[in-house]
Amino acid sequence: MSPRQATTDSASGRDDTRAGTHPAGNLKRLRKPLASLRRLRLANQLSSTHPRNGAHRCAILEHTTELLHTDAHDDLLPTGGTAGTPERRSRFAWAFTGSGHYLEECMALAQRLPNLDLFLSAAAEEVLPMYDFGLSELKDRCRVFRDKTTSSVPVGMLYDDVYHTVIVAPATSNTVAKCALGISDTLPTNIFAQAGKLEIPGIVLACDTKPVVITKAPREWVELKPRNIDLENVERLRRVDFCRVVESPDELEALLDARLAELALTWNTSSS
Repeated sequence: MSPRQATTDSASGRDDTRAGTHPAGNLKRLRKPLASLRRLRLANQLSSTHPRNGAHRCAILEHTTELLHTDAHDDLLPTGGTAGTPERRSRFAWAFTGSGHYLEECMALAQRLPNLDLFLSAAAEEVLPMYDFGLSELKDRCRVFRDKTTSSVPVGMLYDDVYHTVIVAPATSNTVAKCALGISDTLPTNIFAQAGKLEIPGIVLACDTKPVVITKAPREWVELKPRNIDLENVERLRRVDFCRVVESPDELEALLDARLAELALTWNTSSS
């Protein structure tokens, strides 16, 4: 069998070696006329530029070189989209992790926010019932997205300009470390990372921020002593772009109050 015969679709009899039968080939052919027009326009500018205007000629030549390089890598260019339009964003995204520290206070704040969606890590889904928060009850009050996909599919809504603010609260030391180091392998860490890349403000209530932390476990109060690395990761997180770190529900409420004012929104009068 010849190489040309090997590329023939046996089911349809079409020969895929013909120009334009592959979608990528069609896309490239559509882009090439546009690229040619851009180069022609620059060439006309170059020819009409006075020889003495060396700086302007150099600028045009540099831009032409850049276009030639870009056209050679058209497959790497984005195809466009609507992400990045703040005016279109209308909802809060609140991510819960596997922490029980300040969990009740955070849930109370979350239920007071307008236009709220919840994002639960797998650990959060295990921990919430321990504090008497049932999944079905949460679904009655707002939309709930669970960490059931490897690629964190719900995060894609950020690209559709759905969310104007992302909150991760309470955040375990594990989540804080991942967010600080740019690791995004859970639903909360993924939505936090992608929000930052879209310049969407993120707020994180870190749990381990003091040398001694008194926290409410499901059955009793517990004294914990965060390690140096836990405290260092909180400081690293403070330096992450588009992120604000808070240490208590009161700080979180104050920051959310300011955010609501920026958006010309108000708290819900009832959490029911």
